[in-house]
Amino acid sequence: MSTHLPRVSIIGIGSDGLDAVAASVRERILNADLVAGDSRTLALVPASNGERFVLGSNIDALLDYFDKKSWPDQKPGKATEADVGTPEGSNGEVVVLVTGDPLFYGLARYLCDRLGDDHCEIVPHVSSMQLAFARVKESWDEAYLTDLANRSLDMVVERIRTAEKVGIFTTSQCSPADVAVALLARKIDYFNAYVCENLGARDERVTSGSLQEIAQQSFESLNVMILIRMANAPDRPPELVGRSLFGNPDELFAQSKPKQGLLTPSEVRAVALSQLRLGVSSIVWDVGAGCGSVSVEAAQLAPSGQVYAIERDVEDQQLIRLNADRFGVTNVTPVLGAAPEAWHDLPDPDGVFIEGSGKEIARIADLAFVRLRAGGRLVANVVSIEGLHEVRQSVAQHTNQVQVRMFNIARGTDQLGRIRFDSLNPTFLISATKE
Repeated sequence: MSTHLPRVSIIGIGSDGLDAVAASVRERILNADLVAGDSRTLALVPASNGERFVLGSNIDALLDYFDKKSWPDQKPGKATEADVGTPEGSNGEVVVLVTGDPLFYGLARYLCDRLGDDHCEIVPHVSSMQLAFARVKESWDEAYLTDLANRSLDMVVERIRTAEKVGIFTTSQCSPADVAVALLARKIDYFNAYVCENLGARDERVTSGSLQEIAQQSFESLNVMILIRMANAPDRPPELVGRSLFGNPDELFAQSKPKQGLLTPSEVRAVALSQLRLGVSSIVWDVGAGCGSVSVEAAQLAPSGQVYAIERDVEDQQLIRLNADRFGVTNVTPVLGAAPEAWHDLPDPDGVFIEGSGKEIARIADLAFVRLRAGGRLVANVVSIEGLHEVRQSVAQHTNQVQVRMFNIARGTDQLGRIRFDSLNPTFLISATKE
């Protein structure tokens, strides 16, 4: 990018166009060498003295235009109030028009980063998000605010789950009805909803209702959706109250009767998941997933990620789906087959959990460790000393960051008014980090 650049005023306007801006800002727009903006925003401004540039996804084309055109010399530093509305023939000034506040999901930060702060001045207008909260008479200082134009709906839904207030810029591809349907599918039904259409225009409309009602309606493409949490509403549906993100009691998971009790015990599962050190968008492989207890809880810890539950038993694969539905997670993908062939086409993982007792587990751990992303973690649960030795040797070829834990757990039960402890089978947990 050339150092010889125009002075760029990034100006926010509303549906009233120039009628609602200060006189000095109006003059700056009318006398600029170039006025850029999307077609709807440009239509709000009458013909001006300069050229017009219709913006869509072609922002880089505008920057190329700046670079190629010869501009008058500019004084260093940002424009001052004294500079406003003082045309001098070709003043070398460009105006970029946006709706509302240019810094609120607008172009301002991008243009400042590309052109340099000294070449830019920002003139904000009331954003449609501000107007929407004003229309429903709610403060928005602690609300979760997002734009579906650059956020996935799945990610947004998980953030909404625990929010008190939410403001959403929807899109033509993801309407308020789509948002409501997605929330209800996750059993998030404890918000009052408002859809504010064409804010500031003569045909402005605010629709309020339950998520069930909003899901049945259609709206104009220019809208803001506001969600207000009902008083004393829990952050999960009633049937999930009392359940945890991880370490849930074993009996909450559906299991096949012949193999009842073969899932990873809750105490071991909790430590194993903590050792995986998952982030919100982690990719996880659960190798030998069984009924999917680890997969389900990993999915809850990584709501924007993806968990692949690799299992060769068809009956267990159905249980994985059942348990995912029971806990309301949608980011678990059952993969039918045996490792390592079953993971051939899967994305490289940030975390791998392996459980088993046969000699094959050491080979599986070795191959899985190779596929780990840098900084990823492998955790293996084995029930024999021989298995511990073999898996530890296998991963130690790749890293010296290996930890081993032995679990010898007993659960207390009441018998005739006294506590008796029933021991679980001892087990070993090997954790390793890919450097």
